[in-house]
Amino acid sequence: MEVVCAAGQVGALCVAVMLGLIVVPSALGISLGISEAYMWVLVKTLEWATTRLQKGVKKPQPQMSQTPNGIIERDETPMEVEIARLHRADFEFSHIFYFCRKGFEAIVEDEVTQRFSSEELLSWNLLTRTNVNFHYISLRLTIVWVIGVIVRYCFLLPLRITLATIGITSMIVGTTVVGQLPNGSVKNYLSEVVHLTCSRILVRALSGTIRYHNKENRPQKGGICVANHTSPIDAIILTNDGCYAMVGQVHGGLMGVIQRATVKACPHVWFERSEIKDRHLVTKRLREHVADKTKLPILIFPEGTCINNTSVMMFKKGSFEIGGTIYPVAIKYDPQFGDAFWNSSKYNIVSYLLRIMTSWAIVCNVWYLPPMVRQENEDAVQFANRVRSAIARQGGLTELPWDGGLKRAKVKDTFKEEQQKNYSKMLVRNGSTE
Repeated sequence: MEVVCAAGQVGALCVAVMLGLIVVPSALGISLGISEAYMWVLVKTLEWATTRLQKGVKKPQPQMSQTPNGIIERDETPMEVEIARLHRADFEFSHIFYFCRKGFEAIVEDEVTQRFSSEELLSWNLLTRTNVNFHYISLRLTIVWVIGVIVRYCFLLPLRITLATIGITSMIVGTTVVGQLPNGSVKNYLSEVVHLTCSRILVRALSGTIRYHNKENRPQKGGICVANHTSPIDAIILTNDGCYAMVGQVHGGLMGVIQRATVKACPHVWFERSEIKDRHLVTKRLREHVADKTKLPILIFPEGTCINNTSVMMFKKGSFEIGGTIYPVAIKYDPQFGDAFWNSSKYNIVSYLLRIMTSWAIVCNVWYLPPMVRQENEDAVQFANRVRSAIARQGGLTELPWDGGLKRAKVKDTFKEEQQKNYSKMLVRNGSTE
């Protein structure tokens, strides 16, 4: 009986400490310096580990100089120039060399597939030991790695799960209560307080360290916020600094409970599976939301899928046909402390969250870019590309024209036909068909 009482007292003390040092400061939007101290120790530890690695690994033999593009050296010369070098007039067998080379390059290392695998690190961050060179460097480094495993799984993981539970429960209860109030300024204010408070608790559950830049450009009500997409936690990262109306498909399970609770307090836009396929219905509801300047800005990820924090792929034009002001946001994670990318083809959401919860921390930079509007004689695709370019430049990301849907689908026939038409035009222009 005494043991049970003692355990209960210890548990109550832990909860009180957690509430006093983490939950309450998160709700008030203040920091007690604990996260900063943790990050300082972590940075120093990783710097020491990197130094030990450099001393312990044998000096590698001189190798051939590697190209900055990856495994193979790519020539980005346009098709017209390439083929013009191969022939002068009539068709020759050498014409196929251009297409053969491009095919070999795509097989070895295409631009799309590598964007859906985790970003490679220059040095070991004490999270995984997949590299054979890191199996054993020194006894001290191995001891530090073992201590890190114990800290992450025995201390940080239970703490983070507890904080996440508190944050999610508070979100469901808080929005349900606020949702019972009549529509008005009081309800809107309390809804924003609940969303901000719970988001801050969830960020603490990830040991998140986020730097927001150019806050004067933060999205305003009646606008549309678009951002590059790396992880499901992107939304939490952004709502930690401001409230947004979410757009998405209705889900079941725990996510469905959260959606049904939050929509009572905030004008989120949730679609049924059958509705989301109706493009006109989606556009109509989003336009109605944007037209009301009292509603929160809509948060949309135009790529439609998660990309591995190195690139920005094609933006779907639907978000740019609605009208209104676009507020671009660039998000860039630091992979040294944890891999935020969700490879949904390899990990389910539970496995992904476990990987996130057992990483050192989630560190990222968020840049609010100046608002942009669609110009005259500019169609939705051109506008989307202009916004994407701005985000890629600010975030230091590679800009790619490919559709992120290629993650699970084959290349559309229209893309193949476009290349065939371009080649046919060159043949006709050079007189090869005469």
